[in-house]
Amino acid sequence: MSLQLVEVHVPPSHLELFHNKLDDYEYESYWIETQKDGRTLFRILSRTGNVEDILNDLEEVSHQVEGLETVLLPVRAYFSKHTIKSKDKKEEKNQEAKLKRASRQELLTTIEKNSKVTWNYLLLILLSAIVATTGFLKDSEAVVIGAMVIAPMIGPVIAVAFSSILGDYKILGKSAFTSFIGVFIVVGISILFAGLMNLDLETKQYLSRTEVTIIDVILGVASGAAGALAFLNRLSGNLVGVMVAVALLPPSVALGMSIGSAEWAFAYGAFLLVTVNIMSILLAAVVIFSISGIRPVQWREVQKANVSRRLSMVFIFTIVAVLALLIFISEGQSNL
Repeated sequence: MSLQLVEVHVPPSHLELFHNKLDDYEYESYWIETQKDGRTLFRILSRTGNVEDILNDLEEVSHQVEGLETVLLPVRAYFSKHTIKSKDKKEEKNQEAKLKRASRQELLTTIEKNSKVTWNYLLLILLSAIVATTGFLKDSEAVVIGAMVIAPMIGPVIAVAFSSILGDYKILGKSAFTSFIGVFIVVGISILFAGLMNLDLETKQYLSRTEVTIIDVILGVASGAAGALAFLNRLSGNLVGVMVAVALLPPSVALGMSIGSAEWAFAYGAFLLVTVNIMSILLAAVVIFSISGIRPVQWREVQKANVSRRLSMVFIFTIVAVLALLIFISEGQSNL
């Protein structure tokens, strides 16, 4: 049973109101403590699946009440006479059947962090671009995989999908810009390598990233779904990030090498592959976030999110469908 602790600092003017609100919450236990500043501290122990409902309610109240503060803490262990002697097996089964995820508030904090362009992000992108381009030059799959391990490309892309679900256009714009900067740096580094060196463009690592097939759409969708699920459960993004980087980093390197070598036919194929993969990842992530029940709280935010969700789904699905059609056409022409 996964538990979290919600700490709420309640001012005296709303103490009775909050006491009444406790009856609306689902919790295992709670404790009350009077603080020196006159406020009352409520510690509410609740199952992870019920925490978001409590936070949503407190978020609405916090907009109106001065001095009401909320903190969410993880609980490593909890037991009592009641929990040791009795377990509600039916409720546990229902909890297991749901798509598990962290609360919207926790996820939003991570999204805001991933949407920003930081020096760490820029440095890791720069290093991964250099390593990946070197892997292409040496035709070394191991070196390219090493580059994908350090490439932080999953965060901003997942942030774009998450913010589109919430209708948060500010974070959406920042995340899209961060993703663009990442791809731009990778392409720029590989163009620089192509301009300074006499490249051999007949390598397996390069040629395999200059053409698009339906398998690439499947790879992008699977990568986006895996990245979204890992994010929802706040799992380590390293392994899943490699899968997303597979769809984004090597094609971006191939695009830069093609432009730097003036191989425009190959450049078109690599650009098409990058676009297909990005849109496929976004489509899968938007679907997963919608299924998981990610929703805003405020009425105005709900209206924006409903419009944003439909537009993002229609927009991304339309682009993927058009690109898939182009893939079929190009494959048909190559078979003639």
